[in-house]
This record gives sequence, C-alpha cells and structure tokens, in this order.
Amino acid sequence: MTLYLRHYWKDDRLAFPSTTNKSMTFDSRLVKKIWVPDVFFVHSKRSFIHDTTTDNIMLRVFPDGHVLYSVRVTVTAACNMDFSRFPLDSQTCTLELESYAYTDEDLMLYWKSGDDSLSTDDRISLSQFLIQKFHTTSRLAFYSSTGWYNRLYISFTLRRHIFFFLLQTYFPATLMVMLSWVSFWIDRLAVPARVSLGITTVLTMSTIITGVNASMPKVSYIKAVDIYLWVSFVFVFLSVLEYAAVNYLTTVQNGREQKLRAKAKEQSLPCTCGLSHARAVMLDGTYSEVDTSSLASYTQPPVVPDEVLEKQERMVVHLSVDRESTTTAGKKKGQRALGLIQNTHAIDTYSRMIFPGAYVIFNLIYWSVYC
Repeated sequence: MTLYLRHYWKDDRLAFPSTTNKSMTFDSRLVKKIWVPDVFFVHSKRSFIHDTTTDNIMLRVFPDGHVLYSVRVTVTAACNMDFSRFPLDSQTCTLELESYAYTDEDLMLYWKSGDDSLSTDDRISLSQFLIQKFHTTSRLAFYSSTGWYNRLYISFTLRRHIFFFLLQTYFPATLMVMLSWVSFWIDRLAVPARVSLGITTVLTMSTIITGVNASMPKVSYIKAVDIYLWVSFVFVFLSVLEYAAVNYLTTVQNGREQKLRAKAKEQSLPCTCGLSHARAVMLDGTYSEVDTSSLASYTQPPVVPDEVLEKQERMVVHLSVDRESTTTAGKKKGQRALGLIQNTHAIDTYSRMIFPGAYVIFNLIYWSVYC
C-alpha cells in the first residue's frame, strides 16, 4: 500500500515572526537537522520512502511553531486472514503505527480528526477485494522490557469479489456434476459410453480441486470452496457407482434369465414314453404347425386293445398337465426371485430425480449459509 503519511505537531523552537502569517516549506535536507517523530509500521514486512526523482519528503513550518511533516511511503504489511469462508469471505486488515523510541510519557500519538483523518481515492480498486469501510482507533501497547507505547490503528474491511471464482470454480464444478447426470439417460448396455463419461467427470473434478488448492495458502481447516467442490466430487463419484450397480444387477438378471430359459427348454423336450407314434407337444398342449401339416402322411396304426389305449391316453394327458404345472411354478418362482432386480433400468429412472433434487437442496443450503 502506498500512502501519504502526514504528521502534525508544535515546536516552539521553530516559531518565527511573520507579518503575512505565511508558512515556509523545506525539503528533506532540513528534516535531518530538526526533531521529527520516529513513527514506524508495526508488523511491516517491507516499507520504504520514495526517492524518485528526489526524496518524497516535505516539511512545512508555520509562524506559530506548528509543523507539517509529510512523506510518501509504500508499506507491505502482514494481515491475518481467516479463509474458512473463502471465497465468500470478508477480511479485516489493520495497519499499525507506533513510536519506536518514545513511550507514552514522552510522546502522545492520536488521530487529528478521527475517521476523517483518512481519505482515499475513489478510483482505487483491488483485483480481488472491495474496500467496504475503514476506521481508526488508538490504544496502548505494552512491552515488558521498555514499557507502554501509543499505537494507532487503521482498520480496513475488505469484501472479496466473487465473480471471478464463480467463473473459474463454481460454474465448472456445477457443469461437471450436471454432465455426470447425462449417463442416466444413456442405455445401460452402452458400457463404453457411460464408463468414459463417468471417468472424465471424475478426473475433471479432481483437476479443479487441485487447481484451487494450488493457489491457496496451506491451511489446516476446511474452506467454503472445499465443501462445495468435495460435495460435487461425491455426486460425480456416486453417478459412477450408480452405473456400476446397474451393470452388476443387469449381469445377474441376464444370468438368471438364461438359466430359466434353459430350464424351460429342457422341460419342453418331447417324451414318447414307449409310444411309437407320440409327437412332441408345446407347453400349452397344442401341436406345432409342422406336426399339424404332417398328420396326413401318417398311416393307420395297428389295432391295439382298448385297455392299452386308455393307459396311453392317461399317460400322455398326465405328462402334459404335469409339464405345464411345473413350468408355471418355475416361472412364478423366478419372478419372485428377480422381483427386486427384474427391471434394473428403474434405478436410472429414480437417479434422474434423486441426484438433481439432492444437488439443488445442497446448493440452497450452501448459498443461504455462506452468502
């Protein structure tokens, strides 16, 4: 921060007679020959007085002994920030001034006009922050080895600009979550399409999280942006797990259906049971079209006693009914066993509603808490 630091005090030794009551202005050469306050910036990392094209120091002395001492200085000071609400945070930074050698018994520092002592250029703007307000205070600071000192405070309340982070972090993360939902509308048998879409969204979310953390100080607590990104990552990861569950249940369902079809095929095999002219029948007890068309080629069978015919008919009827009842019971048992996974694409149908609804609820809670 670059500022004009102006000191006011009265030194009777510098008073001079004047008929016009006009002040006298001097440059930095006179400063080294008179007393000036030894003010420094507490917690300053680096500070210097500008010297282009000459030392930016001005000394103005009034006839009654009042002195105005002004310097143009640039200060790089430390500011303790709390990033728990980053990037939806407000920070309060202070600039502290104090006499280096003179205690409060020798030198009293105070703001000349309170908050009006500070004035800023309306055109000043920061890339990441908006200066909401500033105020001045003064307190005593104690050092165990030297005593009490007057200390002046300038407190700045800074509000972080959110638009940059919306474009670079929040919008991409939200789009990746929405993109992961596209897999719910893709056919469950399109394994390459759904797997590649899930892996792409997961890797993209990982890249976004890594990029945000790389540009942030290493802090040991969770930030607001971390909550949003990691919850978004969980939604994307769950969409991949959802397809894994759908694919597994589909495989199980297909395997059981194949077993049922194989069992039904075995049960529908023809059984002559010693009958020379017995034909294969369907499960519903009817002949096929080939059998019907070939009945005309059959020759008259030899004469068989009535008792034998009755036994054969009873045997054929009994086998047909038993075969039909066995098949029906097997179908009902298979339907009960596959009741929960018979229609696996229903999981995709429910996911189309549950995932967006849960993510909308999360966003409502998130933005209501942090905004």
